[in-house]
Amino acid sequence: MTRRSSMILIGIAVAGLSLGGAQAALTIGARAPEFTAQAAMGGNEFTFALADALKKGPVVLYFFPKAFTKGCTVEAHNFSEATDRFKSFGATVIGMSNDDIDTLKKFSVLECRNKFAVAADQGGHVMKQYDAVLPGRVDVADRISYVIAPDGKVIYAFASMSPDGHVENTLDAVQRWKGTVRP
Repeated sequence: MTRRSSMILIGIAVAGLSLGGAQAALTIGARAPEFTAQAAMGGNEFTFALADALKKGPVVLYFFPKAFTKGCTVEAHNFSEATDRFKSFGATVIGMSNDDIDTLKKFSVLECRNKFAVAADQGGHVMKQYDAVLPGRVDVADRISYVIAPDGKVIYAFASMSPDGHVENTLDAVQRWKGTVRP
């Protein structure tokens, strides 16, 4: 995806229109389902609550199929490299998969590089609420990224099995959101 096509996709998403090729089920403007999940950052386990994170700013919630697989490792590295930029806009990044918390503790250190949290969705309850289940595999998350504004509404969604584009697109959406926020 070129930089120009990414910007067009982001403009469409921020405007609340159809996302074309993206297949994320939650539409722009929909209320993001609340959830609490066991998570890990830097190998340390904690409870992540979406409501608490939204009090601090927007949340980038990305679903990934399986820790330590090639695409998921690439995506985690990309998010880790961009975490400081997300933070500069007040955004929290959290990845989520159906992996167990012990696996995600290791993944948070080795692949997320201690930069952002990953949450365990054992049983797939959250990914079902976000319609982020890989078709034909009820136990595996699809690769979908959402940006959720502090009011709890989805302001951006991007679905692609390629790890490319998720970071750039969600960062652009957060930047655009930040540009529309009045102090």
